[in-house]
Amino acid sequence: MKSAVETLNPTRVRLTVEVPFEELKDSLDAAYKKINQQVTVKGFRKGKIPARVIDQRFGRGAVLEEAVNDALPKFYTEAVNEAEVNPLGQPEVDITELKDGELLAFTAEVDVRPAIEIPDYSGIEVTVDSVEVTDEDVEKSVEQLRERFASTSPVERAAAEGDVVTVDLEAKVDGEVLADGVANGVSYTIGSGELLDGIDEAVTGLEAGGEATFTSELKGGSAAGKEAEVTVKVTAVAARELPALDDDFAQLASEFDTLDELKADARKRLENQKQFEQATQAQERVLDALIELVDVPMPEKLLEDEINTRKHNLEHHQLGQMGLTLDKFLELQGKTAEEFQAETEAQAKKGIKTQFILDELVAREKLSVSQEELTEHLLRRAASSGMSPDQFAQAVVEGGQVQMLVGEVARGKALAVVVEAAKVVDSNGEVVDLSDEDEVEEAAEAVANAVEGDAEAEAK
Repeated sequence: MKSAVETLNPTRVRLTVEVPFEELKDSLDAAYKKINQQVTVKGFRKGKIPARVIDQRFGRGAVLEEAVNDALPKFYTEAVNEAEVNPLGQPEVDITELKDGELLAFTAEVDVRPAIEIPDYSGIEVTVDSVEVTDEDVEKSVEQLRERFASTSPVERAAAEGDVVTVDLEAKVDGEVLADGVANGVSYTIGSGELLDGIDEAVTGLEAGGEATFTSELKGGSAAGKEAEVTVKVTAVAARELPALDDDFAQLASEFDTLDELKADARKRLENQKQFEQATQAQERVLDALIELVDVPMPEKLLEDEINTRKHNLEHHQLGQMGLTLDKFLELQGKTAEEFQAETEAQAKKGIKTQFILDELVAREKLSVSQEELTEHLLRRAASSGMSPDQFAQAVVEGGQVQMLVGEVARGKALAVVVEAAKVVDSNGEVVDLSDEDEVEEAAEAVANAVEGDAEAEAK
């Protein structure tokens, strides 16, 4: 086999390949065998039809087509390896010559990883929010915990804000009750905003047995986005009672003996949370600064595929689960189709650039991923997916995604290296201590993965 590579632009090449016909022998044998199993010729046992008979009955062209389709991936891979290029996505193959008994020639155009130069990034400096936990933050945290331990007791009076009401709901659109528009025995806290717009005003002032009708735009279901006439009937009213904020509450709601200890723990947890958020913000801003430093040629086909993938996932997965169309989503967001397209393209470009830059850093810094690091990452991904670690690991292995996870961890480590070299100060001008290596790498993984989106899958 002979092959040559032509660089069409920094992100696309054309491979020209010539294959002597004798190298198609294995594929030709396989083609005859496959056709033998699929056809029947009178006078011959199935699978025992001579090649000449197949040629006569079904045409040599059909055999050649089958053989070439079988052989092309192998010859393409050999040409890619010989040319030492890193292809992205699937090639566009064109058979330029096929002479029976003599020669197979074809070209393959494919996007490739561009060669990129990463300049000195040690001068990157970013500013992040300072870590400040106020007494108000602590009080809010304790109050949220207190809400979880609230009790309810039935009352015989009109419902008021903060009460828990049990309601029956019926939604009509254009005068017709929706098949999925009836719900009975729904528990709702007035003022929580967890149900339909307008329900708070409708049920406030009603006693058990009271009924009201209001108009609201449905958020989900078969008529999502449409205006519905909703009838709500209150079947029960209960008052919420919060426990007193004292040492008894601390013992009830935590492992602490006093309210002061509970508040001190709440402050510490909030500080840890804000420190992680600060580390994540540092990764995001350092990454943005790094992307600005590096010139990354953009593979057009990869970019097109990435944009389409992001739009498909949004429209058919995320919005589909919410019962929304893309047009309705854009209407709710107050965006035009052109604005959405531009936004999606910008996100796709950033994701692709991030992957290319961090992969180059992984190679340059000779970063590797240990089994322990991979396991920790797998556990985090499993938790965020709602699957058990065993279920997630099985899905990863069956889907052939192990290397994708390795890449995610490696890119997180690469970004952490850049953050370590950068100067990070908070809004008070204080240098931020990012010495917790595990926390920084975990935050870096999250940032890199969030930015890349589906670029990883498209680049494989």
